[in-house]
Amino acid sequence: MAEDHSLIAAFERNVSSAILGKPEPIRLALVTLLAQGHLLVEDAPGVGKTALAKGIAKSLACGFKRLQFTPDMLPSDILGSSVYLPSLGEFEFRQGPIFTNVLLADEINRTTPRTQSALLEAMSEGQVSVEGKTHKLADPFFVLATQNPFEFEGTYPLPENQLDRFMLCIEIGYSTREVEKNVLTNHRDGEPVDHLGPVLDPAQLAQLQKAARNVRVDDSINDYMLDIVTATRTHEQLQLGVSTRGVITLYRAAQALALVEGRNYVIPDDVKRLAIPALAHRIVVKGVLHEGRRERAKSILKQILGKTPVPA
Repeated sequence: MAEDHSLIAAFERNVSSAILGKPEPIRLALVTLLAQGHLLVEDAPGVGKTALAKGIAKSLACGFKRLQFTPDMLPSDILGSSVYLPSLGEFEFRQGPIFTNVLLADEINRTTPRTQSALLEAMSEGQVSVEGKTHKLADPFFVLATQNPFEFEGTYPLPENQLDRFMLCIEIGYSTREVEKNVLTNHRDGEPVDHLGPVLDPAQLAQLQKAARNVRVDDSINDYMLDIVTATRTHEQLQLGVSTRGVITLYRAAQALALVEGRNYVIPDDVKRLAIPALAHRIVVKGVLHEGRRERAKSILKQILGKTPVPA
């Protein structure tokens, strides 16, 4: 545990040196990484979504590629395609940018549903199918997507099945005045995130991911999570509750958070802390336009958490 926690602390310090005043988004991003999930960062422009993604990628000694999603992007721009070689008289598959360890999908909601769906198999199974052939992706494979929830012109909202592939959906928020003053000084010589070096290699990351899977979860905690999930399925203001994949996601994320916090067991506060980032994007509120759905979903989840008995 001591060695694992030392690695985790080094990772958080490294990212925090470039992303000032955002300890909670950084911690939740690390939780997602250790739980072998994928992360969606949803917030206004200019608050540090892309910087956070780059900071995480640069802190890992792994392959990193960035994709700027646009309306004219095709699935082949992500997955790759076959190219005919006249000299050999045959086709050769050229891998797309998805063949990496960390993929930053910037402004993912600016591309069409057809192109968005190219990520589904990769995020669920760690592989892609192109022209009838299956290709395994690198291990680890981590998608960190960003989107602006306040601008809807020229965007394509992510459908429920795509949102369900993201373990956590988080916001970053505006910084305090004091933090922003430090940010101005920190950016005097350029982007601090560009100067970050790796602190975790793939073997160390795999070690931490295995340690997260071994964190104990008491049966009473399982019942607590299931009580929350069941309440979303029967709530009168919800059209769609949390799926089985959703509760598994909450379970895995709670294990990872416990490890990050220096424990080898999950406590109820881990579940309460993760319930909104893990579940709010998975439920559908009745009679609410897309742009107001997440805030209403968060409010309903807070009500459910307040009414659900916490195990002793």
